[in-house]
Amino acid sequence: YVGFWMHEKAYADRWRIFLHAQLQEALSARTMWVLALVSFLAVYREAFETVLFYQALWMQVAPAYAPVLGGLISAAVALGILGWLIFRGSIRLPLGLFFGATSLLLALLAVVFVGKGIAALQEAGTLPVNPVNIPSLPALGLYPSLQGLVLQALVVLVIASAFAYTRHRAQDTR
Repeated sequence: YVGFWMHEKAYADRWRIFLHAQLQEALSARTMWVLALVSFLAVYREAFETVLFYQALWMQVAPAYAPVLGGLISAAVALGILGWLIFRGSIRLPLGLFFGATSLLLALLAVVFVGKGIAALQEAGTLPVNPVNIPSLPALGLYPSLQGLVLQALVVLVIASAFAYTRHRAQDTR
């Protein structure tokens, strides 16, 4: 869902118009408390989703935590540098490219997580295993199982359809 939302927000003009309309409505009604509450809830929701994502990642890599910590530190440093460049250098972030790339990354992660989830359920004996003669690529969530591959293909189809629908809808509003 987050990937689809970000893909839709890749069209920065519509996103800016939406935010401007919401801000004007909140300010015209002199409801600063409502604006503060909505802002808090939006940030809290994002933080909650981030915590859930990292908790799942942390549990999956146990006990080898070093790569996750290295990634967190690298991301924090990169974010700090990017923030400094934006504030000090007045660099304008290309929102369309940013949201588009991020939504593509989330779509890829969805496919990987589906494959890993099916493999975990099969390993636990919850789902049957119908082997397929392909190599296993655990880093990409690809395992030689018909169930996992079929479900991943369905997820790819849903993602591609949603992206195509979003793009078509954005072109219709122009």
